[in-house]
Amino acid sequence: MERMIAGYRRFRSEVFEGLRGHFKSLSESQAPHTLFITCADSRIVPSLITQTEPGELFICRVVGNLVPAFGADDGAVSSAIEYSVGVLGVRHVVVCGHSDCGAMRAFLYPEKLASLKSVSSWLTNAQTAITVARQEHGDLPPAEFVDRLIEENVMTQLSHLQTHPSVAAALRKGVLQIHGWVYNIGNGEIKAYDEEQRAFHELGAGVLAGGGA
Repeated sequence: MERMIAGYRRFRSEVFEGLRGHFKSLSESQAPHTLFITCADSRIVPSLITQTEPGELFICRVVGNLVPAFGADDGAVSSAIEYSVGVLGVRHVVVCGHSDCGAMRAFLYPEKLASLKSVSSWLTNAQTAITVARQEHGDLPPAEFVDRLIEENVMTQLSHLQTHPSVAAALRKGVLQIHGWVYNIGNGEIKAYDEEQRAFHELGAGVLAGGGA
């Protein structure tokens, strides 16, 4: 806690003062360009890996970067989608998975989920991903299997995302694009999903991570 307090003091005395005008404008309104849905994992810092400033990203963080299909769960994720797309008018939605995802590794050891009722229930939103991964990649070693599952999960959540009325309407109007990313914690690389090729490629390598737009 002492480290956090010291960090806050540095923020007020050094960072905030340098951006006082920017924060003044943000205190009156916000106009983020992107809804960024990612995992609650402490190693993922969206503004750091995208080098964005306060006010640019509307961030939703949940275990496993899961997006319940519309009507399946009217909780935080659905609310964030509805508000950011329908009210704030974001132009992009990113679903960002990551390497070494504990939520995805948990599927290898279901016995460990037995006592975690809430986690186990929440992970049912990834059931399609685990079913496809077992069919397509079930013969891979565990570490490689989890890597493929992480990608399959992002694709599944992109499909769920499109069931939300605000997203479907914005896609139809051509005012929204959705993107699937996987961030590698160890080397800093982001791979983006190419819907036409149904494959992930390094972000920026001629691919804009189109996942349904």
